[in-house]
Amino acid sequence: MKPLLGLRTAFYRAEDVPAVRDWYSRALGVEPYFDQPFYVGYQVGGYELGLVPDVPLNTGGVAWGVAEIQAAHAWFLSCGAVEVEAPHEVGGEIWFSSVRDPFGNVLGLLQNPHFVRGE
Repeated sequence: MKPLLGLRTAFYRAEDVPAVRDWYSRALGVEPYFDQPFYVGYQVGGYELGLVPDVPLNTGGVAWGVAEIQAAHAWFLSCGAVEVEAPHEVGGEIWFSSVRDPFGNVLGLLQNPHFVRGE
């Protein structure tokens, strides 16, 4: 199985989503392509910058794109990873999970049907 589609998203904690969204919109010079209270996404240089209100502080800040979150999550567990966050929908058909590899690194997994990687 080849579970990863490639790097997709750098995500940052946004306790005050409107304030953080407004700052990034000004700083990046673009409006978000996806703007909801549970997730704000920007397309930046062919990748995504995501603002999330409830990112656990110990899960890292990079998510790998996956086509099917349940299968990808299960694959990494079968390879010896340990679950950090079970697959769950964060809203808008966007799914996230994370696992910790045997060496302590966290891999975020993101299934996001709204994001289309551009140039």
